[in-house]
Amino acid sequence: MTELSSTDAASYRQVTDICKAPDMSNEQAASRIGDPYATIGFALKQAQQALRTRLDFGLREIGLTTSQYAVLASLEAETGASNAVLARRAFVTPQSMQAILVGLERAGFIARTAHPEHRRVQRTELTASGRGVLEMASGIVADAEARVRNAAAPLDTLEVTAMLLRLAKALR
Repeated sequence: MTELSSTDAASYRQVTDICKAPDMSNEQAASRIGDPYATIGFALKQAQQALRTRLDFGLREIGLTTSQYAVLASLEAETGASNAVLARRAFVTPQSMQAILVGLERAGFIARTAHPEHRRVQRTELTASGRGVLEMASGIVADAEARVRNAAAPLDTLEVTAMLLRLAKALR
C-alpha cells in the first residue's frame, strides 16, 4: 500500500472519525468536515489529475496526447464514428475534435473520406500507422490502469467502477 503524506493521513483520519460517528447523516458529516480538501470530490479530482498527468507523460513519449489516444481507441471500436461521438468520448468540444482530427490525419494515423451517401459527412478510419501507434499507446494506458487497480486493492474493481459511475451520474 502507498504511504500517505502527513497531510493526507490527517485528512483521512478526520474523515474516518466523522464517518464513524453514530447516527450521523451524510449532510451532517459533510458540514463537520472543516478541511475542504478532505472531501470525496477533492480526492476524485486528485485521482483524475494524477491519471491524466501519467497518461499525458507516457503518451507524449510516442507523440500522442490523451485526447488523440481516445480518438484512436474510439475509431478502433467503431470505425467511421462521427465527430460528435468522438468528441464525447474524448471529453472535448466538437470544435476541438476537428483540430485533433486534422493533427491525426497529418500524422498519417487516420484517413478521412467523404461518406458515400452524405457527401458533407466525413468517414474517419484508422490507418496501418494509426493501428501501430494505438498498440503502443494501449500499453501505456494499460500500465496506468494496472496502477489504479493495484491502488484500489483489495476492493473489487467492478464495485469500484460501479461506484465511480454512480458518482458521475449523481452529478449530472
